[in-house]
Amino acid sequence: MSRPIPPGSTLGVLGSGQLGRMFAIAARRLGYRVHVLSPDDDTPTGQVADLEIRAAYDDLDAVAAFARGVSVVTFEFENVPAATTAACERFALVRPGGNVLHTSQNRLREKSFLTSAGIPVTPFWPVRSRGDLAAALAQAGTPAVLKTADWGYDGKGQAKLASADELDRVWPKFAGGESILESFIDFQCEISVVGARGADGSRVAYGPMQNSHVNHILDLSFAPAAVPPGVAAEAIEITREILRRLEVVGVLCVEFFVDRSERLMVNELAPRPHNSGHLTIDACTTCQFEQQVRAVCGLPLGSPRQHRPAAMANLLGELWQSAPPNWPAALAQGDVKLHLYGKAEPRIGRKMGHLTALAETADEAARRVLAARAALVGRRV
Repeated sequence: MSRPIPPGSTLGVLGSGQLGRMFAIAARRLGYRVHVLSPDDDTPTGQVADLEIRAAYDDLDAVAAFARGVSVVTFEFENVPAATTAACERFALVRPGGNVLHTSQNRLREKSFLTSAGIPVTPFWPVRSRGDLAAALAQAGTPAVLKTADWGYDGKGQAKLASADELDRVWPKFAGGESILESFIDFQCEISVVGARGADGSRVAYGPMQNSHVNHILDLSFAPAAVPPGVAAEAIEITREILRRLEVVGVLCVEFFVDRSERLMVNELAPRPHNSGHLTIDACTTCQFEQQVRAVCGLPLGSPRQHRPAAMANLLGELWQSAPPNWPAALAQGDVKLHLYGKAEPRIGRKMGHLTALAETADEAARRVLAARAALVGRRV
């Protein structure tokens, strides 16, 4: 194991959205400097970093210069080109490593890795042609979900097939690329577990968060999740095993379906902090972003202990459409915390910030955070 990277060093982030912003805030609190590279400027991360570099990810000369100026490079999103990662590795540590990104960037590679490790996943079939899709549908039955293998998030690049008659309608949007067909799961709920693995192999995990989505975008998360203790313990153990097998140095989120029989199936991996884990900032001893800093710098991991039940509600651009949000109304409750990401232009579906509420129960925290969000636009819930 390499020596720890001490406070005072400079950390590099590829990607400049809200996850990088919250990582940079945690890093600066621990005494680190932060450099960020992305194709944009005046970004959420750049606003709180020491240096913001605007360059394309395929500008390998700029990427190399960026890597020369930092001690370690990490990511705030996983869809970084392999050539970019390789250019960084010539001059700095890269955590998590390129092998982790390679696996998680492609749904077929990800599901195949999990299956080979004995991890339960949603049933899936590779699709590279119309004939593949027809054969897969015959095995999977309907409904089923067709997804692009690469670069999907927030429901993008996927389509539900309610019957085999929809094959010709759906296929033209996927022709010419690699896709994956997954059985449609009649699930009881969706949960996620955020875990971290240090450079020394140590692992920690937060208790499961329960998630609900609107238009494929995460809307509400609360913890503890409303699942039996045995299900929660199994989800944590699966997350720890994936961290070990992938040799992650950093943070990883595992998203699960819990079916009607209370069986777990992994839906997706995200080798970075996750939207559902934002509540750890206000609810836990060590938040997911500080864990990322600690892990990539080779420091001991922090306690994931949760002080109180909590809930997080996303703030999307729709809230700005009719008038500026009423911030005093949302913050009238002392246990509600506001986090805004510094994005100047609100757009439909764009994540502009989030609210967190703490309470005596997860249900009460969810009620409070939804009421606070409704108060932004004068609604009642």
